[in-house]
Amino acid sequence: MNAEAIERAADLLAQARLERRCFERLPEDCRPADLAAAYAVQDALHARLTAAGCGAVAGHKIGCTTPVMQKFLRIATPCAGGVLAPTVQHRRGIYRHADFLHVGVECEIAVRLARDLPASGAPYCRARVGEAIGACMAAIEVVDDRYVDYRSLDTPTLVADDFFNAACVLGPPVETWRELDLEAIRGRMTINGAEVGAGQGGDILGHPLEALAWLANTRAAHGRHLEAGAFVLLGSVVETRWVEAGDLVEVAIDGLGGASARFL
Repeated sequence: MNAEAIERAADLLAQARLERRCFERLPEDCRPADLAAAYAVQDALHARLTAAGCGAVAGHKIGCTTPVMQKFLRIATPCAGGVLAPTVQHRRGIYRHADFLHVGVECEIAVRLARDLPASGAPYCRARVGEAIGACMAAIEVVDDRYVDYRSLDTPTLVADDFFNAACVLGPPVETWRELDLEAIRGRMTINGAEVGAGQGGDILGHPLEALAWLANTRAAHGRHLEAGAFVLLGSVVETRWVEAGDLVEVAIDGLGGASARFL
């Protein structure tokens, strides 16, 4: 995929986002054919959104790291996206339902890095990425189905557009996370007080930190690093749930506390 095609794809995706309209598909002459091209378009998209006043990338999300989400999206491999700083809220998030096209929520384990994971350090394993983590937390990923029919789109196109990410709520940071068995901890999500899903850390690629190692290695393969201070959403332990105006979403994860999101 040449530079001109990358720029055109990023322009089309950015325009749809900024105009808040459903996106149908990229033209064949600028549609990423593989994930390497998709991440190149994603980088160009971030640059356009930042220039348009949407803020810089403050963190990362990883999708399709659990069986429940791989089955739901019919995608068998992890996929990464960026999270823009102004969309991030803490502990008790409040969002306008009308700001989204078709908004959903997911229950996540997140980490915040205390040290860089440079591309030069790859390949990374679970133990090595764990050394760079300053804190873990419960989180809600807010996703937006921005598409006329997302099931008709190829995976590289979805990745190029941040793989559904729209926002997130980060729970309080837990710096004593090493005392927890991240593989065994359970997470659950409720909407208006009714439980809508539950899972455990081991659902995330066998162990949550395997997802972080995957992201560090994937970024390294494209010459990119993970920076100290950034957070990473490691994947949802429950299936995406779509929400209505007025809904209150709450997640709780053993040992990591919780977070909530209200949609007005």
